Amino acid sequence: MNLKHFFTALALTLCTISAAVIITLNFRPLYYMDMDYYNLSENTGYPEKEIRENYDALIDYNSVFFRDALDFPTLPMSEEGRIHFVEVKRIFVFIQAVLFPLSLIGSLLGIYFLRHQKPSYLKLTSFLNLALPALLGILIALNWDQFFVKFHDLFFNNDYWIFDETTDPVITLLPDGYFMHCALMILAIIFLSSLLSFILYRKKTKLR
Repeated sequence: MNLKHFFTALALTLCTISAAVIITLNFRPLYYMDMDYYNLSENTGYPEKEIRENYDALIDYNSVFFRDALDFPTLPMSEEGRIHFVEVKRIFVFIQAVLFPLSLIGSLLGIYFLRHQKPSYLKLTSFLNLALPALLGILIALNWDQFFVKFHDLFFNNDYWIFDETTDPVITLLPDGYFMHCALMILAIIFLSSLLSFILYRKKTKLR
């Protein structure tokens, strides 16, 4: 396998990961289902309509197309909380505006230049997209809480992500289980992409 195949597989893998994150971020029904699953309205005292409005404001804010400052419709927010949400948005904007489009372009170029060769890059892509969910899935299954903390330690250089619900009540609307479900959805999309890559590899190989 030459470098063209390797870099095409790497680009496809990054494209898959970034697409999985973007899809999950914008898949609001997941949160709406968790609202019922965790009885958020009953446990927090907020009406369901108010919970949805504040959640939707947060998701809208994390869009690459949203230019205004974060403003929850009915909830106060501390300065530390605001800083944390700005840092989170930077990550999502990088994924949406840089990582996804560049990896998509790299994938398309690689596929084009390798169109007359055996698609070994699909086999490697399948492996990479299988290895990542397997590894992270094991870590999540062993200790979700520790995984969650290590994730924040890796991406943030402060402890502003540790919210005080008296000054940042939005945290009461975002149970840990919701983030775990988001992580599992991302891993599931990547895993399905792995299967698709392998099926395409086998199909294209048989045609040769």
